[in-house]
Amino acid sequence: MLDTKLILSPNLDDYDGFYDMLTESHHELDEGQSKMLSAQLILLLSNHIGDMAVLRDAFALARVNVERTLPR
Repeated sequence: MLDTKLILSPNLDDYDGFYDMLTESHHELDEGQSKMLSAQLILLLSNHIGDMAVLRDAFALARVNVERTLPR
């Protein structure tokens, strides 16, 4: 059975390492390539998660956070 709750508490062993990996993966890419990399990561990790309820919650929360941070 899948755990259908989106984990919002800290859940990475190495936040600095993760941030370094994320920023390094975008290093020397132009804006279009960087957007494509982000889209590829979303698709790969979404497939790995595989739980539509978790993904739906994550997309909804991400959108709310963007709209609150960068209002129109």
